[in-house]
Amino acid sequence: MDINFSAQDLEFRDEVRQFFANEYKPTQVSPEGVKPEDDYKDAMIRWQKKLYAKGWIAPGWPKEYGGTGWTVTQKFIYETERGAAGIPDVVPFGLKMVAPVIYTFGTQEQKAKFLPRILSSDDWWCQGYSEPGAGSDLAALSTTAEYAGDNYIVNGRKIWTTLAQYADWIFCLVRTTKDIRRQQGISFLLIDMKTPGITVKPIVSIDGKHSLNEVLFEDVLVPVANRIGEQDKGWTYAKALLAHERTGMAEVADSKRALRELKLRAAAEVNGGQAMIKDPIFQLRLSDIEMELMALEYTELRVFASMAAGGQPGPESSLLKIKGTEITQAIQELQLQLASYYGGALQGDLDNTELGHNFANEARRNYMYGRAATIYGGSNEVQRNVIAKAVLGL
Repeated sequence: MDINFSAQDLEFRDEVRQFFANEYKPTQVSPEGVKPEDDYKDAMIRWQKKLYAKGWIAPGWPKEYGGTGWTVTQKFIYETERGAAGIPDVVPFGLKMVAPVIYTFGTQEQKAKFLPRILSSDDWWCQGYSEPGAGSDLAALSTTAEYAGDNYIVNGRKIWTTLAQYADWIFCLVRTTKDIRRQQGISFLLIDMKTPGITVKPIVSIDGKHSLNEVLFEDVLVPVANRIGEQDKGWTYAKALLAHERTGMAEVADSKRALRELKLRAAAEVNGGQAMIKDPIFQLRLSDIEMELMALEYTELRVFASMAAGGQPGPESSLLKIKGTEITQAIQELQLQLASYYGGALQGDLDNTELGHNFANEARRNYMYGRAATIYGGSNEVQRNVIAKAVLGL
């Protein structure tokens, strides 16, 4: 695999940098996530529509459906520059998760109806997978969809549904047949969130953010035409979606930026004290993370190269998810260590920016929210089982 940049690649890199410098306004979109006081959805849509107008909104899509047609190297350059600039990734649920399922397994009518509005960010999606008692063991889900002529009647509830408070549509796994092997009785439905019978209840997480929700379904009518593929075959489509999701969880570019900023702050001497970067234990932890991040980056490049050759993300996506989230958490732990006791204070108590209190507040929030990284998208314990079965044959 050749990772040397050609003259064309360097020209593309400069174009990406210039576009980001001209079009992205950090004050318009909060890269750290959702805040109740922000108009987050409108801000993200404005940014994504700029990417759409540029033709850069969906690097991973086939060109026939609106993808960029970029090479693996160009995709790598784009993600590297995005992460280096501190620019948030697109909201993944439509563009990176349900869209690949639709253009791979959907009907022509479904592709024509849903893909253009996902591409233009006119429809905002959320994911209806996890349930109380069915998270890591997703096949234990109990939300039902009973066949009723041209519709299904859906009853049940989904939980930890990220950004459901903003969503126009939700893609859901539902149980359509009982008394057979659990994975064989599941179907994949696309559900309009404006349908009567849907209730969204907020869940405020430990970091004080409202990004999570519980979604309740009470006799919700869903057209059979909104089912992806065959009835009871939804587990197959869900596995393909999860592979795409986990591949994106490596977040190498974002981790590289976070690590670089951490090193710069650790090199500063605060109030006459010794810079943390001079501490040998801190140095050792930094170097360990840097080496693991470099190895992860090359693994990700191999996966991208395989996909560019016509392959699909397989069990290697589980490896990317494990290492990517563990590296993210390791960086967050060092951030909190650097923040020292300021990291335990509430945001309103941190007014002295000279002492880096804004950094401490951010470190605290990132650390608390980041504890979930090794759980969502399929817990890392489950991913190790996937690797053991699919790769090691255990």
